[in-house]
Amino acid sequence: MILLSAQFLASAETKKSWPEPGAPEVAFCGRSNVGKSSCLNALANQHGLARVSRTPGRTRLLNFFDFKISEKTRSGARGPTHELRLVDLPGYGYASGPKSEKAGWGSMIDTFLTERESLRALVILVDGDLGPQESDRAMVDFARTLPHQLIVVATKIDKHSKSRREGLLQKAASFLKLDRDQVLGFSSKEKLGVDELWHTLVKAVGTP
Repeated sequence: MILLSAQFLASAETKKSWPEPGAPEVAFCGRSNVGKSSCLNALANQHGLARVSRTPGRTRLLNFFDFKISEKTRSGARGPTHELRLVDLPGYGYASGPKSEKAGWGSMIDTFLTERESLRALVILVDGDLGPQESDRAMVDFARTLPHQLIVVATKIDKHSKSRREGLLQKAASFLKLDRDQVLGFSSKEKLGVDELWHTLVKAVGTP
């Protein structure tokens, strides 16, 4: 894929403040500090498009980003162009802040995933180093009740040798009760899996 543009669009908390529907949307969710912002920055080939924090639970709003990409032909030329809107959701699991505030984030995520008409796919990021947790399995089970395409991305796999990565991905798929090809390996540090994820996103949303 050839990245043509990537830009921050808006932050939103309530349904009333969501941007008007535009390009097909993909939501990114995962446990706090799983690497959602780093994943988005790797897809954008930028360091600062999405804010990266060392403090878990700092993303408290829905953050919308518009992307334009082009497929690359065998000769390396530009092919069909696709527009997608990627949405960074607050992390689940550990998060800083009072319980009432965290409950509000949960409601905000639930409302977006169940009521956003332009949403086409949901990416659930799991920690490929630590391994998926029970909260990840619960999120995958919830995603199965939604009409959106489900994509699971295992982040931080660069922390393990190449010989171990396939076994880790297979173990993650088994824990989440998914087929192995439903879990993509990813490393924002090594830019591993970036092109594969882009192809998966384009296919999932069905852009022309």
